[in-house]
Amino acid sequence: MYNMDHYDEEMKYMHQEDDWDRDLLLDPAWEKQQRKTFTAWCNSHLRKAGTQIDNIEEDFRDGLKLMLLLEVISGERLAKPERGKMRVHKISNVNKALDFIASKGVKLVSIGAEEIVDGNAKMTLGMIWTIILRFAIQDISVEETSAKEGLLLWCQRKTAPYKNVNIQNFHISWKDGLGFCALIHRHRPELIDYGKLRKDDPMTNLNTAFDVAEKYLDIPKMLDAEDVISTLRPDEKAVMTYVSCYYHAFSGKQKAETAANRICKVLAVNQENEQLMEDYEKLATDLLEWIRRTIPWLENRMPENTMQTMQQKLEDFRDYRRLHKPPKVQEKCQLEINFNTLQTKLRLSNRPAFMPSEGKMVSDINNAWGSLEGAEKGYEEWLLNEIRRLERLDHLAEKFRQKAAIHEAWTDGKEEMLQKHDYETASLSEIKALLKKHEAFESDLAAHQDRVEQIAAIAQELNELDYYDSPSVNARCQRICDQWDALGALTQKRSEALQRTEKLLETIDQLYLEFAKRAAPFNNWMEGAMEDLQDTFIVHTIEEIQGLSTAHEQFKATLPEADKERQAILGIHNEIAKIVQTYHVNMAGSNPYTTINPQEVNAKWDKVRQLVPQRDQALIEEHARQQNNERLRRQFANQANVIGPWIQTKMEEIGRISIEMHGTLEDQLTHLRQYEKSIVNYKPKIDQLEGDHQLIQEALIFDNKHTNYTMEHIRVGWEQLLTTIARTINEIENQILTRDAKGISQEQLNEYRASFNHFDRKRSGIMDAEDFKTCLISVGYNLGENEFSRIMSIVDPNRMGVVTFQAFIDFMSRETADTDTADQVIASFKVLAGDKNYILADELLRELPPDQAEYCMARMAPYTGPDGVPGALDYMSFSTALYGESDL
Repeated sequence: MYNMDHYDEEMKYMHQEDDWDRDLLLDPAWEKQQRKTFTAWCNSHLRKAGTQIDNIEEDFRDGLKLMLLLEVISGERLAKPERGKMRVHKISNVNKALDFIASKGVKLVSIGAEEIVDGNAKMTLGMIWTIILRFAIQDISVEETSAKEGLLLWCQRKTAPYKNVNIQNFHISWKDGLGFCALIHRHRPELIDYGKLRKDDPMTNLNTAFDVAEKYLDIPKMLDAEDVISTLRPDEKAVMTYVSCYYHAFSGKQKAETAANRICKVLAVNQENEQLMEDYEKLATDLLEWIRRTIPWLENRMPENTMQTMQQKLEDFRDYRRLHKPPKVQEKCQLEINFNTLQTKLRLSNRPAFMPSEGKMVSDINNAWGSLEGAEKGYEEWLLNEIRRLERLDHLAEKFRQKAAIHEAWTDGKEEMLQKHDYETASLSEIKALLKKHEAFESDLAAHQDRVEQIAAIAQELNELDYYDSPSVNARCQRICDQWDALGALTQKRSEALQRTEKLLETIDQLYLEFAKRAAPFNNWMEGAMEDLQDTFIVHTIEEIQGLSTAHEQFKATLPEADKERQAILGIHNEIAKIVQTYHVNMAGSNPYTTINPQEVNAKWDKVRQLVPQRDQALIEEHARQQNNERLRRQFANQANVIGPWIQTKMEEIGRISIEMHGTLEDQLTHLRQYEKSIVNYKPKIDQLEGDHQLIQEALIFDNKHTNYTMEHIRVGWEQLLTTIARTINEIENQILTRDAKGISQEQLNEYRASFNHFDRKRSGIMDAEDFKTCLISVGYNLGENEFSRIMSIVDPNRMGVVTFQAFIDFMSRETADTDTADQVIASFKVLAGDKNYILADELLRELPPDQAEYCMARMAPYTGPDGVPGALDYMSFSTALYGESDL
């Protein structure tokens, strides 16, 4: 039965063609071609009734021959014509003809009986073209295309083996005449020696085709070779009318063409599946190679020496997680989708299951991916720990350098001073002064013991933390310790020398001694205070900075007492000056017991007072930074505490949709795609959270007590959510593909789903082997071990030990599938081979498109039967190999 949809489309085309070309009929060249072609076409039918026309617009005016023409081409009787000669009789006859045309579903636009009766050439030609379209072209159908498109496709298919013929339209593609000759040669090669034709001789080609068609095919000459060649663009309607006669003349070979179409369809499916297999292999190879290159990079835990290098590593890892890995996650998901789609197509076309190359199974890729994530796990934590370690090392190293510099400055010249023999020539008062001075030095030396121990402890800690510049630190520490031991020995030696002469010396001014004893520790306290006020600090919480601020406030509270001590020390010095002035004591030089003077005390005191507000400002700034860090923590936590549960909820909802039976598969697919859209629309919130996470890392924030979610948790959950929705949509699409291919009703599909859910006791969307066996027994299967193993090899070709719902419905509907079989393909080849048990290359090239003919010739084995001839090909083994029944 003719497809009514195609019929409506062709009617629309006929109207459009009629409107589009109506004005073009005024072109004299085209009108001439149409007159000749349409007249010849009409006469080819009228001669069956023993008549003809000479002038197309004159001979149809009375309507009699027009009605006769319609009766001949339709095989139906029209109403009895009027035999009168009056105008009203002619109009009546023409109207009867037009009414008959309209009854066939043809809408006549702007064509009236009066115009035909009046001999309007334009309208008469338009009417005849409408008749040709309806009765000669409309019913042409080639591979689900009809009318003009169907006729054009038929011409293209038939002339495809001819390299110098390229049919793209019904005008200039036919000017060289080779198209007409190719159509004749394709169906009747004995009528034309095609090899002798030349593209540059269109006149000969056209006349040869027209003469042969008229003589042997009973197709009258409807075109003039001179008109076709001389016209820039031959009339499309005239050419189409003439070519349609070729189609009807050769329509008897439709059986062979149908057989060729079946083979083309089967080969196209096989070629498509092979391309899908090649695509899977390439994508799997590329993904595995990327994983192989990436794992060593993630497993490299070689620490660096500088913060900058480690921070660059952290930035590289961040780029990997945000830029490089997500596309690979998508590729992995797409690989699984392609694999499932390919297996579904193979099952639907009765092909054996696809087995990837060794090491490229989906399970192999999943194992490699697991190794990748195993290497990735802990890498970021290691980077952050290394950054903390380097930060700690930099702080300790700077502290070591500061303390070492202060100590070295203090020891500068001390060895030379202790090695002096000035007491040997000193007076009594000078000896006494030297002794007291030495006592003050010993006090100062003892006060510096803590600093030396601190320097050694810091150096030890740097060694334990593998500081990269430990050799230079150790060397400097050793020099300080050796010098410290030397100072102790020299101090002891000088003390003994002074004590030997002590009996010879008188007590020197006690005021100097008291000044020295009180000024030395006070000076040491000021130096320690300056050192503490300038000491760097690292904190990570508000509590820590508050602790430092509290300690600093406590230190500031001691300043009044310290100022009293300073005033007391300065009072001693003032008293010395007063005694010297009062008693005119001749004092040579400065205080013999100490090098500290009031100016130095005041200068250091002013320095301490200057450093206090600087320390205040540093603590205030650090407190503000920690407040900002706390804000970043809360900002990240507020979003993460919403996004994390949202992802979990979506995962659970998708799981419920995939196993519940609410509505048709299309409803479920629409629901899932809406979920997918809502999930994709949620991506800006993930990106915003990534931005907040980057701000946290740039601020070197290492913990967050306000949330249990880390950015890694969110990333993994998001990737799993995208993968799950994509897989679930793919499963529903494959179920629709299976349902439509195998004719499964929605009720049957619901029954399959209900049965599957009943035995899916874990509610995981898959059944294990035991559950599947129980399900088969419940529907009446009598299963032995061998039979069950055979069924499992069908539903679980990858031997995963589980049965998906897609495999379940494939198996349950397998017996009712209506697919091509090897026997059907063999029968089709036998038609093309003329009932022979073999086929020749020429027959393949003649009946199949060139690419598919070459495909067959490259894969068909030589025929070895006793009835074979040279060049015979075995189409039977080739057909069985397409369906996995033998090797291809």
